[in-house]
Amino acid sequence: MFRPDQSGTLSVPGAGLYWESTGSGPALLLIHAGIADHTMWDDDVPAFATGHRVVTYDCRGYGRSASTDVAFSNRADIAALLDHLGIQRAAVVGISRGGMIALDFTLEQPERVSALVLVAAGLGGMELDLRPDEQAIGDLEESMWLAKDWAGVADLDVRAWVDGIGQPEDRVPAAIRERVRAMSRANYEAEHAEGQPIVLAPPAAGRLAEVHVPTLVIHGDLDTSTIAPVAEALERGIAGARRVTIEGVAHMVNLERPAEFQKLVLDFLAAAGV
Repeated sequence: MFRPDQSGTLSVPGAGLYWESTGSGPALLLIHAGIADHTMWDDDVPAFATGHRVVTYDCRGYGRSASTDVAFSNRADIAALLDHLGIQRAAVVGISRGGMIALDFTLEQPERVSALVLVAAGLGGMELDLRPDEQAIGDLEESMWLAKDWAGVADLDVRAWVDGIGQPEDRVPAAIRERVRAMSRANYEAEHAEGQPIVLAPPAAGRLAEVHVPTLVIHGDLDTSTIAPVAEALERGIAGARRVTIEGVAHMVNLERPAEFQKLVLDFLAAAGV
């Protein structure tokens, strides 16, 4: 089992942020997906920590980071965590919702980001239509949410984000499916207060030209229909951004292809001098 060098809980307004730090060298911050928690990176941290100080944390309301119903900024939470750990500047990797947070933080506090890796990322302010089958799963998940059928919601998360919508349930190893299901269900069952997010304004979709750090965009070709258009927009809008599409992979790229993912990130950081 993975063991970090250091861990703790940082008190921020209305919440406590659980964090872990491993290794030494240039800082590398990993931000988890919205159906997961910091442990989704446990297989990646040892590889990254050979030359970096790797920091993972649970966003407020996820994993071990309890929250209350207050107005909050994910960007401010990151800044507070970096300050607490004595980190002035970090390379930032974010997946899914975590990718959106990473990009927003880069736009709000560009001096604190040395490089950016956006994996299956969302993009604030970009409106996209779902396919009918995707909308149907979303509608079903909403009804289960209202009924507090957390096991059912977690199962749908696995179908949509791990298997890939329309893909067979045996496409991904059972251990990965169960790992994500457990993280997702635990988040729902904790029933943390969601708080009132302070969104980035103006949103990121119209501000991509403001990103001036080396940027790598990664996504799988079996992901939902909204992810490839976002990846394309990121590649077009961020000067010098490089986009990599991994075949035969859905949303949870690092869990499906850990060795390939780690090499992509490490090679990118080396080329960026980070």
